[in-house]
Amino acid sequence: MDSILSWFEIPTNDIARAQKFYENVLQNEMKLQDFGELKMAWFLSKNNDQPVGALIQNAAYVPNPTGGVFYFKSDDIEATLNRVKESGGKIINQKQSIGEFGFVGHFEDTEGNRVGLHTPKSA
Repeated sequence: MDSILSWFEIPTNDIARAQKFYENVLQNEMKLQDFGELKMAWFLSKNNDQPVGALIQNAAYVPNPTGGVFYFKSDDIEATLNRVKESGGKIINQKQSIGEFGFVGHFEDTEGNRVGLHTPKSA
């Protein structure tokens, strides 16, 4: 098994705003899917061929800063956090050491969700 994480969803109130935010912050194009009452913008795999998670807009999904936190890999947390700020998000925690496991940082996206960034120790 390559990874224990198989899928994730980030709730949104405005899928277009959230998609623009994440494409800018992560510098990765997303694919918008409209299923009527349910709209998704897919985060694609490294080869841009498979969805691995999604922004999701539907009445049953409510953004919030106190739910579970997941982490995007970042080669440069400071640069990524700068893009968060430039894209309308808020910095919660700047880059900080987690010892032998590397570094983390946290931000709030344009929808109000808390999200983490992780860089391995070697970066």
